[in-house]
Amino acid sequence: MIEIYTDGAAKGNPGPGGWAAVLRSGAHYKEISGGFACTTNNRMELLAVISALEAIKRCNAEITVWSDSSYVCDAVNKGWVFQWESKNFAKKKNPDLWKRFLIVYRKHRVKFVWIKGHNGHPQNERCDQLAVEASLKPSLPVDVGYTECNPDSSAMPGSLPLQ
Repeated sequence: MIEIYTDGAAKGNPGPGGWAAVLRSGAHYKEISGGFACTTNNRMELLAVISALEAIKRCNAEITVWSDSSYVCDAVNKGWVFQWESKNFAKKKNPDLWKRFLIVYRKHRVKFVWIKGHNGHPQNERCDQLAVEASLKPSLPVDVGYTECNPDSSAMPGSLPLQ
């Protein structure tokens, strides 16, 4: 069983943003994070989950994702993302990330659990700290999938660079 804790943050929304994840499995522990110059909180929340799932090396892993993002948890738990997919994400935000999410999500057995943010949960607080730190780094890259910051972007799914 792998536990993943995630968080994302953006100042200004859109503005500089960061994402972070803590991965735990038995004695193994890993922290990952990254940031972008102009993005949104929802993109960072979703990218934290994607990046964590992509960090899992073996397929068909049993994973619990703990997130304070109702956007991400509800999209999966209530089946919205699968409805959006059936309509090719028409009129939905962040289709590049949702398509990338579905690819890695389907490689595993993933359960999503929503937790209240900023409520003293140690791993959630650590993720928040890491995400904020990532958003404050100098010379953050461009979130090429976020078209409001990149109006000429023709980003393809999965084109968002990872740090």
